[in-house]
Formats: sequence, C-alpha cells, structure tokens
Amino acid sequence: MFLGISYSVMARLFYALIISVFMALPAAAQQSVWVQIEAQRTLTGAQNAARGYASSGLESVAGFALPGGWYGIVIGPFTPNDASSQLISLRSAGAIPSDSYIVDGSRFRTQFWPVGGATQEAPAPAPTPDPIAPQDTQTPAQPEEAVQPPPVEVPDETLAQAQASEQALSRDAKRDLQTALQWAGFYDSAIDGLYGRGTRRSMAAWQEANNLEPTGVLTTQQRATLLGAYNSILDGMGLQLVRDDATGIEMQIPTGVVAFATYEPPFARFDPSGDLEAQVLLISQPGDQTRMFGLYEILQTLAIIPQDGPRERTNRGFEIEGINDDIHSYTNVVLQDGQIKGYILVWPAGDDERRRRVLGLMQNSFNTIDGVLDPAIAQPGEDQAIDLIAGLQVRKPIRDRSGFYINAAGEVLTSVEAVDQCTNVTLGLDHDATVVHRDDALGLAVLRPADRLAPPAVAAFQTGVPRLQAEIAVAGFPYGNVLTTPALTFGTLADIRGLNGEEDVKRLSIFAQEGDAGGPVYDNGGAVLGMLLPKTSTNGQTLPPEVSFALDAGQIVSSLTQAGLSVETTDTLAYMTPASLTLMAADMTVLVSCWTD
Repeated sequence: MFLGISYSVMARLFYALIISVFMALPAAAQQSVWVQIEAQRTLTGAQNAARGYASSGLESVAGFALPGGWYGIVIGPFTPNDASSQLISLRSAGAIPSDSYIVDGSRFRTQFWPVGGATQEAPAPAPTPDPIAPQDTQTPAQPEEAVQPPPVEVPDETLAQAQASEQALSRDAKRDLQTALQWAGFYDSAIDGLYGRGTRRSMAAWQEANNLEPTGVLTTQQRATLLGAYNSILDGMGLQLVRDDATGIEMQIPTGVVAFATYEPPFARFDPSGDLEAQVLLISQPGDQTRMFGLYEILQTLAIIPQDGPRERTNRGFEIEGINDDIHSYTNVVLQDGQIKGYILVWPAGDDERRRRVLGLMQNSFNTIDGVLDPAIAQPGEDQAIDLIAGLQVRKPIRDRSGFYINAAGEVLTSVEAVDQCTNVTLGLDHDATVVHRDDALGLAVLRPADRLAPPAVAAFQTGVPRLQAEIAVAGFPYGNVLTTPALTFGTLADIRGLNGEEDVKRLSIFAQEGDAGGPVYDNGGAVLGMLLPKTSTNGQTLPPEVSFALDAGQIVSSLTQAGLSVETTDTLAYMTPASLTLMAADMTVLVSCWTD
C-alpha cells in the first residue's frame, strides 16, 4: 500500500494514463501497435498456440521471435485507439488471456506466423518527417540509436496475490516447479517441495532472466510459463492415460508416437506410428516366481533389450535397462497375487532427455487392475518364425560357427574366424566364454567357459597317418541355432596335404557349410583328424564347393601343448558305425556364437 492506494489500483491508473496519452496524440504521430496475448519458450509450442487462436476465429493473429529465445503470439497491427478497444473487448469476452497487453513491436524479430510470413521481418515504424530539417539531395548520416533495455512487464498478480496462490500449491506441485527451475539452469538443490532461500534465489534469477520483476515469488502466469517451457519437450508425444482391460494395466502412453498394433501374449504391443522409432509393450500373464524368473531370462534374448545396461531381479519383480548405439530400452515387471505385469519402453538412442521425461510419466502412472492377458487372444498367422517370440525379433549373433570340447575342463577348440571382432562369445547360446589361446598362424582359438562345464565327450586327436580316400565326417552347426544338435556331414579324405603340398592341412572332399567351420573332422573310428577350416578365396580363385580343408591334428596338439592346455591323443585306427558316431558328435560338438552387444 502507498498513501492508502493498493498496487493493483495504481497499476490500473497508470495503464489508463498511458491509454489517454496515446489517444491524445495526433493521428500522424501514432505508430502501429499490437496486442500480445501469449509467449512460448519453443517454436513448436508457439506455432501450435497461434494455430489454436487463429482456428478459434480470432483475426489478425501473428507470431514473432522475441529476445531471450521466446516466441510471442500477437494480434494486430492496430492504431493505439483500436488496440485499446480490442484489448478491452476481447479480454471481456474471454477470447484472449486476461494478462494480454499492448506492445509497440520494437522487440519483434523474425515472423514465424502466419506460415507465409516465416521469412519476413517485423514491420518497422514509419519515421515522422521533421518539418524544420533542411531537405538535401543526400541522406545525412544518422547517429546510432542507443539500445534501450526492454521494459519490465507488469506482473499478472501482486506479490501478495502470488504468495497466496503459491501457498495453495500441493507439495508435488512445488516439486514440479523446482524440477523445472533445475531444468532451466537456475536451481541446483534438493527437489523437496520446500521453498527456502535457495529456491527463492532461483525464482528471482529466473524472473530477472525473463525480464520480470525479481520478487522471488512466481505468479500464476509465471509458473505456467516456466512449466510450459519445461514440458515443451513433450510436444507431439500425446501422452494419454490408457486403460487396457485385456492386460489389466492402466498407464500413460505416448500415443502421439505409438499406436496399438496387436496382442501377442504376454504382450500388448504399441508400435511406432510415425518417424520416431519408439515402442511400448504392456506385459501381462498369470504366473508364479519361477515363471517370472523365466520371463526375465527370455526377455534378454530379444533384440529390443540390448545386453549392456544395469538390471536387477528380486523375488517380487525385476528391472532391465538395455543400451546400444541404436536403442535405449527400459523394462519393469512386478509379481503380485499370481499375476505378472509390467511394461517395456523402447526409445531411439541419443534422445535421452525426452526418453527420461516420457519414462518418468509412465512409471508414475503405472497401475494394475483386474485381469491378465488371455493366451488364446492371439491366433497363429503366416508371419510366424522361429526367431520371433510373441512377434518380437530375438537378438541374433553376428555369426554362428562350430567348436568341440578338447578336455574335461570344458575348453572348446574353434577357428580364429569364429571369434574375430566379437564383444562376447557364447557356447550353445547359454554360456559366456573367453579366448584363452589363439594361434593366428594356424587359425585356431581355444575358448574357456565362464562357468565350468562337464562335457559328455572330449576329442581324442589322431596322431597316426590316415589312409587316402578313407571315409571321414564333419560335425557342426550348418544352420546356426536353428537345430539344437549338430549335423553330421560325410565325405572322403582327398589328400593328407594341401593343394600345394602344405603339411599342416588335409584336403577333404565334402560339401561342408559355412557354419561347420571350427567343427571336428572324424575318421572311421571317431578319432579327430583335424578341425574344419573356413573357406577362403585366394588370389581371386574360388574352389569347387566340395573342396574343404582341415587343420592337421598334429599341428593342433603341438599348439595346444605349448600353450599348457591338456589334450587326449590316439594312434588307433578303429571303426564306428554312423549311428554311434552321430551320438558321440552330439556330445562333443558345440555351437559357438559371436556377439557385438
């Protein structure tokens, strides 16, 4: 109060005085003015706001960039008389916000609305000729006009009113404001909903940066502006509370970028609906702790859940975060009353701020209701495939090759090509392994499983000289993990040397496949003559498909012994039936998979 007159009364008197001065000026001296009705922090938000006002029937809507990164929505231009008339009538009718005010356009920059004016600059006021100045044929140089700071805007509430409206906020609403201030770079303390000196200083700093009176208490409009800027990153996300009775789940979903696709138990799948490669999956199925643990393992085989990232499993649920160069996914599952429910958010890598905001809203809104997804809701179709689980692509290795156990410790011999450029290697898809010996000259590598294995059978390397044209067999996985057991391919020993007389390889006549490389080559008695080498092209020459080479058993034994690895040898030439050899190969041969994530 000042001399018994309140601040709001003084503001109205001052405003009336300004209008009366404008009306008293001669028409020739009055420049065009505008009515500013809104300001937005982002261009997208400002465009949407301008479009909304224009579609509501409001005429002469325009938009200009403002200093400080803001975008203003205005109507006009008008003469001052018309502007004051429009301001009063439109505010009374509720067509424009109550805090709309008249501006002269001096702060306007590039015009962004209407779209046709996107490259136009705001019109500059026409200069008033000076009748006393002498007319000259040349325009005299004008002194540079001093840059005037923009006027401080009159707040929409008095300090007392702002304090009263702030006190009415809930604790969560106050936390939201602190979060928005932190995001804007003005607050770095605890998000606790308690407004101490730190919060007040950050509010004053935000007000000052936005050309507002730095009272340290945000008005209703200022809070809306701050939160609007904070939430502008969610423009186009279309977050809506979705209740899905089929899964028994209710939560906010970004319906602006995903749309319901199908039910594939245990999932309700929301696939990308536009350019943003986002995906949401609701998880719902009956089950106990054992089934939940099984789901935890199965989900990690999916391509949408990369191997890198933290994960935690408890008796009541689990969380999995998967990160690679392409996607960043988050999975949350809970077990309650015999029901397993949860969700997966898949988001493009590199869009972390928007992903975190969307995920936070999903987490806070997740709610379970009665019912679980009926397994019979999905009908089998032509798009079924063994590398899909409930319609989702299973994570695949970059290559599958073969290997075989060489000792009771479960160590596996394979080719160097099988493990090249791998971030990790698995045996049989289930057991992680590391390379403990590598001989690039011979092209062999030895893998040691992370968990000790007890193989049913190990190789016995043949040190005797085999007979030419004798029957041989190669065990391997020519179709990767499509088959759970190795296939046996039969052929003959074409030569005990290479094409150029190399002593370290044997030439085979056999139709072996790429996935067989690294597998054991057996003689008639089940002894290992060598390891199948991958096919290579030398000097641009491609050999006939039936020509393959095996690394000689003697060379393998020498390399492994020098590396301190134990192996078994034999010089006995025996005979084993194909059926018995097939059973032994199944116990000895293992799938070797190379992964890059």
